[in-house]
Amino acid sequence: MTNSIIKLEDLRKSYFMGKQALPVLKGITLNINKNEYVALMGPSGSGKSTLMNILGCLDSPTEGTYILNGQDVSKMIDDDLAEVRNKEIGFVFQQFNLLPRLTALENVALPLVYAGVPKKQRLEMAMQVLEKVSLTDRSHHKPNELSGGQCQRVAIARALINNPSLILADEPTGNLDSKTSVEIMDIFNAIQAAGNTVVLVTHEEDIANYAHRVVRLRDGLIESDRKNVAMAM
Repeated sequence: MTNSIIKLEDLRKSYFMGKQALPVLKGITLNINKNEYVALMGPSGSGKSTLMNILGCLDSPTEGTYILNGQDVSKMIDDDLAEVRNKEIGFVFQQFNLLPRLTALENVALPLVYAGVPKKQRLEMAMQVLEKVSLTDRSHHKPNELSGGQCQRVAIARALINNPSLILADEPTGNLDSKTSVEIMDIFNAIQAAGNTVVLVTHEEDIANYAHRVVRLRDGLIESDRKNVAMAM
Protein backbone atom coordinates (compact mmCIF):
# COMPACT_ATOMS: atom_id res chain seq x y z
CA MET A 1 0.00 0.00 0.00
CA THR A 2 2.90 2.33 0.69
CA ASN A 3 3.59 2.54 -3.04
CA SER A 4 0.30 4.38 -3.68
CA ILE A 5 0.47 8.09 -4.36
CA ILE A 6 -3.29 8.42 -5.07
CA LYS A 7 -5.88 6.29 -3.30
CA LEU A 8 -9.55 7.07 -3.90
CA GLU A 9 -12.24 5.13 -2.03
CA ASP A 10 -15.89 5.52 -3.13
CA LEU A 11 -15.30 9.16 -4.07
CA ARG A 12 -18.46 11.15 -4.77
CA LYS A 13 -19.04 14.75 -5.76
CA SER A 14 -22.38 16.54 -6.07
CA TYR A 15 -23.11 20.16 -6.86
CA PHE A 16 -26.21 21.77 -5.43
CA MET A 17 -28.74 23.96 -7.20
CA GLY A 18 -30.88 25.17 -4.34
CA LYS A 19 -31.80 21.98 -2.50
CA GLN A 20 -31.38 19.75 -5.53
CA ALA A 21 -28.17 17.68 -5.65
CA LEU A 22 -26.58 17.10 -9.06
CA PRO A 23 -24.25 14.09 -8.72
CA VAL A 24 -21.17 14.33 -10.96
CA LEU A 25 -18.90 11.63 -9.47
CA LYS A 26 -20.90 8.63 -8.31
CA GLY A 27 -18.42 6.41 -6.51
CA ILE A 28 -14.86 6.39 -7.86
CA THR A 29 -12.40 3.88 -6.39
CA LEU A 30 -8.95 4.21 -7.92
CA ASN A 31 -5.37 3.47 -6.95
CA ILE A 32 -2.39 5.11 -8.70
CA ASN A 33 1.13 4.09 -7.70
CA LYS A 34 4.22 6.26 -7.54
CA ASN A 35 5.91 6.69 -10.93
CA GLU A 36 2.82 5.58 -12.89
CA TYR A 37 1.79 7.40 -16.07
CA VAL A 38 -2.00 7.49 -16.29
CA ALA A 39 -4.39 9.10 -18.78
CA LEU A 40 -7.93 10.01 -17.71
CA MET A 41 -10.37 9.97 -20.60
CA GLY A 42 -14.10 10.37 -21.04
CA PRO A 43 -16.71 12.29 -23.01
CA SER A 44 -17.98 15.72 -21.99
CA GLY A 45 -19.94 15.41 -18.76
CA SER A 46 -18.21 12.17 -17.71
CA GLY A 47 -16.75 13.81 -14.59
CA LYS A 48 -13.10 13.83 -15.63
CA SER A 49 -12.60 17.58 -15.04
CA THR A 50 -14.27 17.33 -11.62
CA LEU A 51 -12.05 14.36 -10.78
CA MET A 52 -8.97 16.29 -11.94
CA ASN A 53 -9.91 19.23 -9.70
CA ILE A 54 -10.25 16.91 -6.70
CA LEU A 55 -6.95 15.13 -7.51
CA GLY A 56 -5.32 18.57 -7.69
CA CYS A 57 -6.78 19.63 -4.31
CA LEU A 58 -8.63 22.46 -6.06
CA ASP A 59 -11.94 20.98 -4.87
CA SER A 60 -13.07 18.54 -2.17
CA PRO A 61 -15.27 15.48 -2.51
CA THR A 62 -18.80 15.43 -1.09
CA GLU A 63 -18.23 11.89 0.19
CA GLY A 64 -15.49 9.28 0.14
CA THR A 65 -11.77 9.33 0.84
CA TYR A 66 -8.79 10.76 -1.03
CA ILE A 67 -5.35 9.81 0.30
CA LEU A 68 -2.54 11.72 -1.46
CA ASN A 69 0.97 10.52 -0.69
CA GLY A 70 -0.13 9.18 2.68
CA GLN A 71 -2.23 12.19 3.71
CA ASP A 72 -6.03 12.17 3.88
CA VAL A 73 -6.88 15.37 2.00
CA SER A 74 -10.63 14.69 1.64
CA LYS A 75 -11.69 16.72 4.68
CA MET A 76 -8.95 19.36 4.72
CA ILE A 77 -9.77 23.07 4.96
CA ASP A 78 -8.78 25.35 2.08
CA ASP A 79 -5.57 26.67 3.69
CA ASP A 80 -4.26 23.15 4.30
CA LEU A 81 -5.24 22.10 0.78
CA ALA A 82 -3.29 25.07 -0.62
CA GLU A 83 -0.20 23.95 1.28
CA VAL A 84 -0.54 20.37 -0.03
CA ARG A 85 -1.01 21.73 -3.58
CA ASN A 86 2.16 23.83 -3.37
CA LYS A 87 4.29 20.99 -2.01
CA GLU A 88 2.93 17.90 -3.72
CA ILE A 89 1.44 18.87 -7.09
CA GLY A 90 2.70 20.46 -10.29
CA PHE A 91 -0.02 21.63 -12.70
CA VAL A 92 0.15 21.96 -16.49
CA PHE A 93 -2.90 23.49 -18.19
CA GLN A 94 -4.09 23.76 -21.78
CA GLN A 95 -3.98 27.58 -21.58
CA PHE A 96 -0.39 27.69 -20.17
CA ASN A 97 -1.49 30.27 -17.49
CA LEU A 98 1.74 32.27 -17.70
CA LEU A 99 1.96 35.84 -16.41
CA PRO A 100 2.45 38.05 -19.49
CA ARG A 101 4.73 40.66 -17.86
CA LEU A 102 7.19 38.13 -16.49
CA THR A 103 9.99 36.45 -18.44
CA ALA A 104 10.07 32.68 -18.90
CA LEU A 105 12.62 32.46 -16.06
CA GLU A 106 10.48 34.58 -13.72
CA ASN A 107 7.34 32.57 -14.56
CA VAL A 108 9.14 29.32 -13.71
CA ALA A 109 10.50 30.77 -10.45
CA LEU A 110 7.09 32.06 -9.32
CA PRO A 111 6.11 29.11 -7.07
CA LEU A 112 9.39 29.58 -5.18
CA VAL A 113 8.38 33.18 -4.36
CA TYR A 114 5.42 31.78 -2.42
CA ALA A 115 7.72 29.20 -0.81
CA GLY A 116 9.97 32.01 0.49
CA VAL A 117 13.10 31.02 -1.47
CA PRO A 118 15.59 33.93 -1.85
CA LYS A 119 15.67 35.55 -5.31
CA LYS A 120 19.18 34.51 -6.38
CA GLN A 121 18.55 30.89 -5.42
CA ARG A 122 15.13 30.70 -7.07
CA LEU A 123 16.43 32.10 -10.38
CA GLU A 124 19.28 29.57 -10.34
CA MET A 125 16.81 26.75 -9.67
CA ALA A 126 14.47 28.03 -12.40
CA MET A 127 17.32 28.07 -14.93
CA GLN A 128 18.17 24.44 -14.07
CA VAL A 129 14.57 23.37 -14.70
CA LEU A 130 14.39 25.35 -17.97
CA GLU A 131 17.43 23.33 -19.02
CA LYS A 132 15.39 20.13 -18.53
CA VAL A 133 12.86 21.38 -21.11
CA SER A 134 15.59 22.71 -23.47
CA LEU A 135 14.61 26.36 -23.12
CA THR A 136 17.53 28.13 -21.43
CA ASP A 137 18.14 30.19 -24.59
CA ARG A 138 14.65 31.72 -24.27
CA SER A 139 14.77 32.33 -20.52
CA HIS A 140 14.58 36.13 -20.79
CA HIS A 141 11.72 36.22 -23.29
CA LYS A 142 8.17 37.04 -22.25
CA PRO A 143 5.24 34.76 -23.20
CA ASN A 144 4.21 36.94 -26.18
CA GLU A 145 7.72 36.41 -27.63
CA LEU A 146 7.42 32.61 -27.42
CA SER A 147 5.61 30.03 -29.55
CA GLY A 148 2.78 27.95 -28.09
CA GLY A 149 5.09 24.98 -27.66
CA GLN A 150 7.70 27.11 -25.90
CA CYS A 151 5.02 28.55 -23.59
CA GLN A 152 3.95 25.02 -22.67
CA ARG A 153 7.59 24.10 -21.96
CA VAL A 154 7.77 27.07 -19.58
CA ALA A 155 4.56 25.88 -17.92
CA ILE A 156 6.00 22.37 -17.53
CA ALA A 157 9.20 23.78 -16.03
CA ARG A 158 7.11 25.82 -13.57
CA ALA A 159 5.21 22.64 -12.61
CA LEU A 160 8.52 20.88 -11.88
CA ILE A 161 10.18 23.67 -9.87
CA ASN A 162 9.01 22.49 -6.44
CA ASN A 163 9.99 18.90 -7.19
CA PRO A 164 6.37 17.73 -6.73
CA SER A 165 5.37 14.11 -6.19
CA LEU A 166 2.61 14.39 -8.80
CA ILE A 167 2.31 16.14 -12.18
CA LEU A 168 -1.28 16.83 -13.28
CA ALA A 169 -1.69 17.83 -16.91
CA ASP A 170 -5.09 19.00 -18.16
CA GLU A 171 -5.31 18.75 -21.99
CA PRO A 172 -1.63 19.84 -22.19
CA THR A 173 -1.54 19.67 -26.01
CA GLY A 174 -5.01 21.12 -26.63
CA ASN A 175 -3.69 24.38 -28.09
CA LEU A 176 -0.73 22.91 -30.01
CA ASP A 177 -0.19 21.53 -33.51
CA SER A 178 0.57 17.82 -33.90
CA LYS A 179 4.37 18.19 -34.29
CA THR A 180 4.63 20.36 -31.18
CA SER A 181 2.28 17.99 -29.32
CA VAL A 182 4.71 15.13 -29.94
CA GLU A 183 7.59 17.24 -28.58
CA ILE A 184 5.60 18.11 -25.44
CA MET A 185 4.57 14.48 -24.87
CA ASP A 186 8.21 13.43 -25.21
CA ILE A 187 8.96 15.80 -22.30
CA PHE A 188 6.25 14.12 -20.19
CA ASN A 189 7.80 10.74 -21.04
CA ALA A 190 11.16 12.01 -19.76
CA ILE A 191 9.55 13.44 -16.60
CA GLN A 192 7.94 10.08 -15.83
CA ALA A 193 11.14 8.19 -16.64
CA ALA A 194 12.97 10.43 -14.16
CA GLY A 195 10.69 9.20 -11.36
CA ASN A 196 7.64 11.49 -11.35
CA THR A 197 4.02 10.34 -11.35
CA VAL A 198 2.12 11.83 -14.30
CA VAL A 199 -1.68 11.99 -14.60
CA LEU A 200 -3.06 13.61 -17.72
CA VAL A 201 -6.59 14.42 -18.80
CA THR A 202 -7.16 14.24 -22.53
CA HIS A 203 -9.93 13.52 -25.02
CA GLU A 204 -7.40 12.60 -27.74
CA GLU A 205 -6.64 8.90 -28.21
CA ASP A 206 -3.19 9.52 -29.70
CA ILE A 207 -2.20 11.58 -26.65
CA ALA A 208 -3.61 8.95 -24.25
CA ASN A 209 -1.45 6.38 -26.04
CA TYR A 210 1.64 7.93 -24.44
CA ALA A 211 0.40 6.91 -20.99
CA HIS A 212 1.06 3.44 -19.58
CA ARG A 213 -2.49 3.10 -18.27
CA VAL A 214 -5.81 4.56 -19.44
CA VAL A 215 -8.76 5.12 -17.09
CA ARG A 216 -12.02 5.90 -18.88
CA LEU A 217 -14.90 7.64 -17.15
CA ARG A 218 -18.55 7.71 -18.17
CA ASP A 219 -21.47 9.24 -16.27
CA GLY A 220 -19.41 9.77 -13.11
CA LEU A 221 -18.13 6.20 -12.89
CA ILE A 222 -15.02 4.34 -14.08
CA GLU A 223 -16.01 2.54 -17.27
CA SER A 224 -12.64 0.84 -17.82
CA ASP A 225 -9.13 0.83 -16.37
CA ARG A 226 -6.49 -0.92 -18.47
CA LYS A 227 -2.79 -1.07 -19.17
CA ASN A 228 -1.96 0.60 -22.45
CA VAL A 229 -0.84 -2.00 -24.97
CA ALA A 230 -0.61 0.59 -27.76
CA MET A 231 1.99 2.74 -26.00
CA ALA A 232 3.51 5.26 -28.39
CA MET A 233 7.24 4.90 -28.88
